[in-house]
Amino acid sequence: MAWSPLLCRVVRDDGVTSYSLGHPLVDAFLVFCEARARPNTTRAYAHDLKAFFTFVDKVPQDVTSRDVLDFVASQQAPRSGHENVVHFPDATPGLSAATVRRRLAALSALYGYLLARGDTEVTVNPVPKGLPTRRARRELRGAPLVRTVRRLPRILEPTEAAALLEAFRTWRDRAITEAMLLGGLRRCEVLGLRLEDIKLGDHRVFVADGKGGHQRLVPVSPTFFKTLAHYLECERPVDSPTDRLFVVLKGPRRGMPLSAEGLDEIMSSAKKRAGLAHATCHELRHTCLTRLREAGMSLEALQAQAGHRSIASTQVYLHLGSEWLAAEYRRAADAVDAVLAQEVAR
Repeated sequence: MAWSPLLCRVVRDDGVTSYSLGHPLVDAFLVFCEARARPNTTRAYAHDLKAFFTFVDKVPQDVTSRDVLDFVASQQAPRSGHENVVHFPDATPGLSAATVRRRLAALSALYGYLLARGDTEVTVNPVPKGLPTRRARRELRGAPLVRTVRRLPRILEPTEAAALLEAFRTWRDRAITEAMLLGGLRRCEVLGLRLEDIKLGDHRVFVADGKGGHQRLVPVSPTFFKTLAHYLECERPVDSPTDRLFVVLKGPRRGMPLSAEGLDEIMSSAKKRAGLAHATCHELRHTCLTRLREAGMSLEALQAQAGHRSIASTQVYLHLGSEWLAAEYRRAADAVDAVLAQEVAR
């Protein structure tokens, strides 16, 4: 039995966006995701599952591991016109390894849900955990289906960050950027801030719904709070019906919460005015955390500031802080050279 996935997007009266693909089991999974995952995650799952089931042309109950492996091969196969695109030396001519792994994760999550239900014909997750190796027999895990290279995130130089801040036309846009650039907040965390989350006396911000649903109270530079005060006094509509901190300033949605798409448009326009080749919201966050590490902030404190569940996620900033790393190396190298010189003098 085959089915043709048709991606449908509906915005309900409560503002929640629902996705469906036309199969009861898959649609039930997407509804389940709406209650426990972020909107961007649900949207990505819907697109990734559509790509897979369009390729295999089967219902979920009939999918095998062979189908999954064939799908991986098809995703990594050269695309039409790939010869006209400049690739990284370690990249494949097909989709990026990160994209393929994300699609496999979506598929694995679907089958994990179906197995947990226990009322379907699905009895096994067809997504292999990894390929068997001799070493895997000892470690109880195999080689990953798709290998990826962990690249260092890009950051902004001080001159670039200053140019971006100067390019904004409202206090609101500048305050949003400073929350990421000076506080290390994620885009979704900034947009989710409420008026009551601002702790002016302590110069702190309460993140009520961080990644994974985790909460944290983080300090932010007084510069941010000064900019925020200008926004609240001069720009934010007094008749706004929402308690969200950052709202639309004009147009038919005036006073309503600022959306992620709206913020992306603001950032893109400011980046062009500043003459920058790159300046995404996540790069602003990376820039903040990198500068804090270079200034001597401990990894444990940086982990709390960033809202990372694992310190392994924070350790990437050891490599980003090139000046700090170079200074640490020079200090240690000088000590080693001094010992060596003493031995030679003997």
